[in-house]
Amino acid sequence: MASIKDVAAEAGMSVATVSRVLNSHPSVSAEARTRVLAAVAALGYRPNAVARSLRTDQTRTLGLVISDVLNPYFTELARSVEEEARALGYSVIFGNANERPELQDHHVRTLLDRRVDGLLVSPTEGGSPLMLDTARTGTPMVFVDRWIPGVDVPVVRADGRRAIRDLVAHLHALGHRRLAIITGPATTTTGSERVEAFRQAIGEHGLPLPEAYIGQGDFQTASGRRATERFLALPEPPEVVFAADNLMALGALDAMRAHGLHVPDDIALAVFDDIPWFTHTDPPITAIAQPTGELGGAAVRALVDLIEGRPPQSVTLAARLVVRRSCGEPASRDHEPASKDQRSNP
Repeated sequence: MASIKDVAAEAGMSVATVSRVLNSHPSVSAEARTRVLAAVAALGYRPNAVARSLRTDQTRTLGLVISDVLNPYFTELARSVEEEARALGYSVIFGNANERPELQDHHVRTLLDRRVDGLLVSPTEGGSPLMLDTARTGTPMVFVDRWIPGVDVPVVRADGRRAIRDLVAHLHALGHRRLAIITGPATTTTGSERVEAFRQAIGEHGLPLPEAYIGQGDFQTASGRRATERFLALPEPPEVVFAADNLMALGALDAMRAHGLHVPDDIALAVFDDIPWFTHTDPPITAIAQPTGELGGAAVRALVDLIEGRPPQSVTLAARLVVRRSCGEPASRDHEPASKDQRSNP
């Protein structure tokens, strides 16, 4: 592998001049820049990133710790983070916490040891001492999707409260009155916020939310299946199950099918977090969609602002309701087949 000395010899320049060219120093002449870059190309020289990081105290690397890489929402979030970071000249190292606080801390510790310039974290349940210490010691960090209340760290997240109100209004208009929810962990901000928004929304329609209609989940498929099994065993099962996460919705759907129930004829299903699969299920599933790509990009920009000394911004984006057929069809003329004249004039 060619060294910077080899490049200097090939270009007929000093090592200091080569270094200035490679670091885009403005004092270098156009002729020197051309000769050095030609030598770099001829020798296939690649700068030593480790040595550069020791000189500049920057690695141009960001750490991302997500809650569950198997969750399609976080997979999409990670992709958008990597794309935005690459566009801004940074690389990303990923860590999967698998919804386990101790594994989250392992990844945070490892990323700090690797001297990443900053951290993007979607915290698991609650906040660990390591996470709190990392925030307090001034490590550039941004919370994305979830956050830890009271910690002075920028937060980039989606607000789903309006979308949940829209969902409940949609369900009420379809005639549904017995609504149940499968919640995420109460110690996560997303878990607590979604159940409270759901409780408030159904209250606005004068509907109760009995404890029997609240199923405790953990953002995993198996918990959605277990909660739905308990709902179906009730003397008066709910008419609708709202899963506060896409994986729990898949578990709920498994339980419904195992009982021979047809969605939406026998029971309706709605979910927070839209994923591409939901357009291909039978029937397609009504879901609340988060602007995942925008969240990932905004989180990276906030973190890079922190790293590069600019004031970062917390960002809250609105989620939206996507109505499909899993909760039933409204009995209105809007959903009747279009006439020939209507079809010819869309």
